Amino acid sequence: MTDSLLVDRTDAVVTLTLNRPDAMNALDVELKEALRDQLAQIESDRSIRAVVLAGAGRAFCVGQDLREHAKILGGGSTELDTVRQHYNPIALRLASLPKPVVAAVRGNAAGAGASLALLADFRVGGPSTMFLMAFANVALAGDSGISWSLPHIVGRARALELLLLAQPVRAQQSLEYGLLTELADDDEQVLPRAQEFAARLAAGPTVAYAAIKRELSIGTAGSLSDALAAEAQAQAICGATADHKNAVESFVAKQKPVYEGR
Repeated sequence: MTDSLLVDRTDAVVTLTLNRPDAMNALDVELKEALRDQLAQIESDRSIRAVVLAGAGRAFCVGQDLREHAKILGGGSTELDTVRQHYNPIALRLASLPKPVVAAVRGNAAGAGASLALLADFRVGGPSTMFLMAFANVALAGDSGISWSLPHIVGRARALELLLLAQPVRAQQSLEYGLLTELADDDEQVLPRAQEFAARLAAGPTVAYAAIKRELSIGTAGSLSDALAAEAQAQAICGATADHKNAVESFVAKQKPVYEGR
């Protein structure tokens, strides 16, 4: 394990903190590999029922470490193989993780940092939150799933505007655009609010949450027939869970159900 990624667990919630505050949590190879591998472990750990993704210090994440990237270019390489080796696997893990993900977006979320935040299911920000789709500013196209996540959130026209013009989107506007789910009054409350949000989700029917995430991925990309088939499969899985049985029995008994994620 590397110091550039902190892993903390409280009950069924794991907080992953990008920990390169002096570099505003820019993503170097070490951090990308640590995040990729940690997400793979979380995916297979059924005792983890929700995830918080945060950044240490004054920024969430400013994207690719351009100092490291400049050294790679200086060595004569022009192949951005980090997209296939790191960013694509991270994006796929985040988007398809069978448990809710909450991003605590304090300060700047730029480039691939914005991409990672937008792949979370929910995003909590504060007064300092700023999204910047910075790719075009360094003559690059978008990566880390932003061509998929951003238009799903804001629509194609707005996504094109944000990616081509690469201008900052401040906190209140981020909330209005749907880039943020919730806007805290104080930056110091961003991480605690995200963790509270995740704890509430972790206490819910997480098998059903995973099925809903999968349904939406299929339903927004496929046909009605694809969506109906996915729903039938999801209901077969969820209908056989102890959580569903308990929820129905609790409803009949007029009691509040307790979910165990199974």
